Amino acid sequence: MASTVEEHIQGLGLQPPGIGQQVFKDDCAYCFDTPESPNGLDVCLHCFSSSSPDPEHNYTNLHNELTGHTVYMNIKRTPKRRERSPKIAKLAIEADKEEDHYDEVITVKDLQFPGVSVDRALVEKVVDGVLNATSYAKREEIQAWELEINPCEHTLDMVQSEAKPLESQELAHCSMCDMQENLWLCLVCGNLGCGRAQFGGVGGNGHALDHFTQFGCPASVKLGSITPEGTADIFCYKCDEEVKDPKLADHLKNWGIDLAGVEKTEKSLTELQLEQNIKWDFSMTTEDGKALEPVFGPGLTGIRNLGNSCYLSSVVQCMFALPEFRKRFFHDGCLHKTTDPANDLEVQLCKLADGLLSGRYATPDSQSTEERPHQKGVSPGMFKALIGRGHPEFATMRQQDAFEFWCHLCDKISASSKKTKQDDPTTVFKFETEQRLECNTCRKVRYRQDKQENLSIPVPARKKNNDDNTFEPVELKECFDLFTTPDTVDYKCKSCGNMGSKTQTRFKSYPDVLVLNARRFQIVNWVPTKLDIPVEVSDEVFNLDAYKSSGPNPEAEDIVTEEEEEEEQKFVADPTALSTLEAMGFPQVRCEKALYHTGNSDAEAAANWLFSHMEDPDIDVPLQLGGKKGEDDVPAEQIAMLGDMGFGPDKAKKALKQTGGNVEAAVEWLFNNPDDGGTMEVDSPSADAAEEGPLGDPTLPANYKLKGIICHKGNSIHAGHYVAFVQKEGKWYLFNDEKVVQGGEIEEMKKFAYIYLFERVR
Repeated sequence: MASTVEEHIQGLGLQPPGIGQQVFKDDCAYCFDTPESPNGLDVCLHCFSSSSPDPEHNYTNLHNELTGHTVYMNIKRTPKRRERSPKIAKLAIEADKEEDHYDEVITVKDLQFPGVSVDRALVEKVVDGVLNATSYAKREEIQAWELEINPCEHTLDMVQSEAKPLESQELAHCSMCDMQENLWLCLVCGNLGCGRAQFGGVGGNGHALDHFTQFGCPASVKLGSITPEGTADIFCYKCDEEVKDPKLADHLKNWGIDLAGVEKTEKSLTELQLEQNIKWDFSMTTEDGKALEPVFGPGLTGIRNLGNSCYLSSVVQCMFALPEFRKRFFHDGCLHKTTDPANDLEVQLCKLADGLLSGRYATPDSQSTEERPHQKGVSPGMFKALIGRGHPEFATMRQQDAFEFWCHLCDKISASSKKTKQDDPTTVFKFETEQRLECNTCRKVRYRQDKQENLSIPVPARKKNNDDNTFEPVELKECFDLFTTPDTVDYKCKSCGNMGSKTQTRFKSYPDVLVLNARRFQIVNWVPTKLDIPVEVSDEVFNLDAYKSSGPNPEAEDIVTEEEEEEEQKFVADPTALSTLEAMGFPQVRCEKALYHTGNSDAEAAANWLFSHMEDPDIDVPLQLGGKKGEDDVPAEQIAMLGDMGFGPDKAKKALKQTGGNVEAAVEWLFNNPDDGGTMEVDSPSADAAEEGPLGDPTLPANYKLKGIICHKGNSIHAGHYVAFVQKEGKWYLFNDEKVVQGGEIEEMKKFAYIYLFERVR
């Protein structure tokens, strides 16, 4: 054993981090202590993990206990005083150096020799390697801040029509209407068309898009956005995104426009987006226009935006405001010990709970020089990277749908709870609905119970005037009435063979916390369009007793028996479709399986299914449907309905599962997830389902009060901004990224919330 610290460190042979090796130096893997914390941050010089040496929660000692690693460098930074930062005027954050903002002190310690000063020169190369390495957090945020717009093939390879000068700017107007603003010049043929209506109150009838639809000319430039420097808003309709045109000056000259003589007359899309974001920030004011004061304390900690991560922040703030999540994850220190905390979901959830609920990080930014202090908040980079890993959307820096992330996070927490044999806090969201299906011909009735964690309820759209996009307000009760009203479906009765049935969904049991997704979308030309329909939601108790199912009534209903259900599962393939498929050369087993998955009537749809499943390992295993259908089965007729709209069976099945079997909501999900391949995570159902037992509470009364809402600003769920309002001890608080204030526009925002949380009142 080495007798001196020098001998010990030299014997370890510590090496600087290699290429691509993860280096954690932004915050502790177990808590949100950073180099700016009073005791700084330790970085292990063996594995480059990060830990807090704070005496009250010494995670460096824990790391040493679990790994045996002893040598750590401590990074401690003290913020420099700085002048007020200039207002951001573009959608980019310019890089700056940490030394511009902090005085930094680096020390080295060896826990095998406590209290002994370590000469930094012993590990100089390792320390320099850590300091120069790109940190884990920076790697994750590398794409977060700068909005990049690139050329596309259609601007690079553009072939223009014969040159001709345009009309003077004073006389220019849309070729299909009289609009003289928001005009887009087709760079290919010179047509002038008005753009689509944009945020910020800019009008438009979308005639530039109509021109592309009719003639196929891909790229247009917004006339009023052209500057003498050669910048402009250019949109490629074929790529469906904003692009650059490296030859813009030449392409404009073809239509008689000389950059040297143009004058920018309208706001660019970027300026409009910035303006909208600034206006949203200004909404954190009182009715008389005064800025709301920030609040601090346990449960009042904000979350810094990591680059379009407001969807994550709003969901997490609502979840961790619930007592079940506090009980599950908020402890005096993390109870889950691991040598790889950054990649352990239990640790990161406990870290998140500690950061949001302890109050240690709900303090003003020490660099603030204004009378109103800035709020620092926590930066959950490790959590975001881990929870999104492997997911095609949540692993990116793009804005996401908060409701989809809510469902994703619930699934991950539930799976982690089963793995660690801990109480599952998402159980408070779970309940059962009962669907009643009655044939319009033979009147036979069947019942089906579905397990739910949320409800996606429709919001009826009634325009105040036909000429504008303002809608009449809707009461929440009407949404529930619409959700539980019997609906006619094209369902072929298995008993009598006739088409036409009616279905009705009602509550079988009620959750402790009811999560509602208000569907304010309408499918217009196959595009889901967000509608601003106000929903009247009160802070008073809301009763759901009237929506409870009374269950099967054998004395008054001709109910399909279990034996009949099992008999129906002895699937008999449609003979005509079966013979057509067999004539194509497919084996009978494969034909039967394809027909079962595509509605048992359409040979073409079945053939398409076969072509996309040829490599399935069980493609030649005979179809076995004995016993009752599991909860993961999706009715073939619903898959067929989506198939008629052009969606593949795998994607249709996943969409229906994600939306609880609601076909309209499934269509919306499919349009919002065009790149999803339809792959489902495979669970091991049987044992977990048996242990889970009944979900929710069927007893009455079912009284609920509003606990929280998640609101969205913007025309699309994949753009704009999310915030959360949460009620704590009778007071409403607004969580807008790292900013937390009491009050805000809660009464107005309740009308337009995207997600509602109702807590059951006992």
